[in-house]
Amino acid sequence: MRTILKAGSSVFGLSAIFLIIFPRTFLDLLQLETSDGMVWSMRMIGITLVALTGNMWNNSQQRNDQRVASVAKIMCVSAAGLGVLTLMIPAPLAWFTYLYAAIGFAFSLAYLIALLRK
Repeated sequence: MRTILKAGSSVFGLSAIFLIIFPRTFLDLLQLETSDGMVWSMRMIGITLVALTGNMWNNSQQRNDQRVASVAKIMCVSAAGLGVLTLMIPAPLAWFTYLYAAIGFAFSLAYLIALLRK
């Protein structure tokens, strides 16, 4: 679970940087409008992901297995939700949309497997 949290932290960290620096590109890849409001929203999400990245990394360092498992449960549900919401996007589904959803589902599945093995 600790390794999955670290990997997820890295992916969210890269996403955060991308959203903050290149929000229009991200919106284009998702086939969404690139209004000033949407660009601002993407940057706000990017800043929020910075916080999530740090929390995931810090929680992966905990010695208490129960606490790590609790974080993994939250991330399992959240990653699945990310996948579902990505597929519900109000835009035509494109290769990037499917890829982004697949990443969310893959992390959710990895957390679930790790939790069931514990």
